[in-house]
Order: sequence, then C-alpha cells, then structure tokens
Amino acid sequence: MEQRSFRIREIPTQERPRERMQQQGASALSHAELLAILLRTGTSNESSIHLAQRILNECGGLRSLAECNWDDLTHIRGIGPAKAIQLQASIELGRRIARSRLPETVKIGCPQDAADLLMEDLRRYREEHFVCLFLNTKNHVIGRQTLSIGSLNASIVHPREVFRAAIRRSSASILCAHNHPSGDPTPSPEDIQLTKRLMEAGQLIGIDVLDHLVIGDNRYISLKEMGCL
Repeated sequence: MEQRSFRIREIPTQERPRERMQQQGASALSHAELLAILLRTGTSNESSIHLAQRILNECGGLRSLAECNWDDLTHIRGIGPAKAIQLQASIELGRRIARSRLPETVKIGCPQDAADLLMEDLRRYREEHFVCLFLNTKNHVIGRQTLSIGSLNASIVHPREVFRAAIRRSSASILCAHNHPSGDPTPSPEDIQLTKRLMEAGQLIGIDVLDHLVIGDNRYISLKEMGCL
C-alpha cells in the first residue's frame, strides 16, 4: 500500500514553509522547502514539500535541477507547464543575480554631484517631482525614491513621508531635490519653508538634511549654498 503523505494544511502552521520563512528567514529552510514555496501546490496524493523532495531526488540534486530544460521538467510527474515556467523563471533569476555585479556607489561630496545624478531625469518632467537621496555615514547613496508628484507648479510632501523612507533605509543623512517644470530653479517661499521644516525634523530624529536642490532646465540652485540650511 502506498504510504500516505501529509497535505500542507495538515502540517502544523509553525512548520509550514511559508510561515517558517516569514518567521525565521529564507536561510532557515531546506532546498525542498524553498522549492515547495515556488511550486505552491503538490499533487492529488502528495504535498508540495513531498513533491519538491521527489523532484530533487529524481533530478539528482539542486544543481542538476537547474540544468533541466523544459522537456526534462514536464516529464517529471507533478510538474505541468505552469510549474515548469515557474521553476525556469526562478532558476534564470538566480543565474542573473549570480552574474550581476553591485553598481559602483555614488558619493555626494557637493551639490554638483547630486545635480549630476538627478538633473537629466528631473529637468524633463512636466509636473513637480520631489525626490530623496538616502546616504550612509560616508555620504554614499544607498537609495533613491520619488516621494511626491505634484501638479504643473506644485509638489506637496510632508516631512513624515521623507523621514519614514529614510528610517526604513537606515539612512545617516538625506539630500532632497525637486524640479520646476518652468525651467527656472529659483526657489519659491514654499520651497524655503519646506526646507526649514525638513531640517528641523531631521535634527529631532538624528538624520541630517545635507541639501535641497531645485532643478531647472540644465540649471539648479542649492538651498544650502543660499544659506537656508
């Protein structure tokens, strides 16, 4: 008599692959458990974990599975076209990650460095975009995010949105920038007021605001150089 295998719903919640990954992290899971998450479902008489383990056994391990082509995968009982696509896509992503290299980090040493990084994108927008660069203790850019998109002549952003994003990235400092679709980078009174609010909030939180750039058409103005910071 064929031995009955447990379905995922019959396994205690804390032992299910998805729940274990959420609680303990991906590194805590076995090859079979990670593969079961990708497969999502098993067959009529075996759970996704048992299916995953059988696939690894039939293929001869994880490395051999990565070399399987479409025909190889779809000839394994329990793998149809949809599961074969999921597996091949996941394997290809793994290959691309392995081949990729970390981009060279950009260091912000002066307003011009930030302007060089942002100018080409921001100067072409027809609405105001408020962008933040997030930096580490060595002023290397560790993230970039557009936090607000406004109308033709107004961009609205609140300091809490800016610093929530900065805290999420463990930023030591930030540099803010927004564009003026008119092409004239002269700061408005609202720009100056927002800059002061950001600076005050940053001092309270412990995240420095290095500068606030207003980007025009191939021109920019640094509110730090204007004395607003």
